[in-house]
Amino acid sequence: MQVNNLHKIILFDGVCNLCNSSVQLIIKNDKKDEYRFASLQSEAGQKLAKERHIDTAIVDSIILIIPGVAYYTKSTAALCIGKSFGGLWTLLSIFEWIPEKSRDLVYDYIAKNRYKWYGKQEACMIPTAELKAKFLD
Repeated sequence: MQVNNLHKIILFDGVCNLCNSSVQLIIKNDKKDEYRFASLQSEAGQKLAKERHIDTAIVDSIILIIPGVAYYTKSTAALCIGKSFGGLWTLLSIFEWIPEKSRDLVYDYIAKNRYKWYGKQEACMIPTAELKAKFLD
């Protein structure tokens, strides 16, 4: 697992169609090559979560890790990632005015229903050869 302090790491549910679509959106908008990815189901994802004492049975969707600094979960992680794209995405900062617990209620509702609404894959996404360098083993 090649983890360095140069890249932020996004842990995601590798079998969730919504999560996989979100990863594709992040890759498309990651013009500064800031992010690396690992599914929560992978060895790397489990190790990174465990190192931060994150119970993936409770937080089973998105986790943003900024090595050597902090980690963020749920709505805060999503907002941090979106704002990093710049441009109109920075308008997402308006949602930071909503208390985190309230934002996370909405986030948790979507997360709870994501398989029903968006479906689920049998196995984690396999990145193309072109994208493989963005994923941690």
